[in-house]
Amino acid sequence: MNMQALMAQAQKMQRDITKKKEEIDKMEFDGKSELVNVVVNGKKEILSIKIDDSMGLEKDDLEALEDMIKIAINDAFSKVDSETDKQLGSYGGNFGGLF
Repeated sequence: MNMQALMAQAQKMQRDITKKKEEIDKMEFDGKSELVNVVVNGKKEILSIKIDDSMGLEKDDLEALEDMIKIAINDAFSKVDSETDKQLGSYGGNFGGLF
């Protein structure tokens, strides 16, 4: 394979990766725990947090609620990473785990 063909292939791969990443960045991921729902985008920016207040939480429940929020956010971010790996995984090995 000549150098021009190799460069063309690398440029195409770079365009494909950029396009996939832009698609993922626009997606929304929903993370849930028992009382909390968090929505983030593919850039891992929190778009919304909803707390189910049907249980009438007391001040003493605040610590548990904070833990649930953390679990929900981590769940949403995990889904972003999973989608990124799913869509860009075939390219990842070529870049030493860069993605």
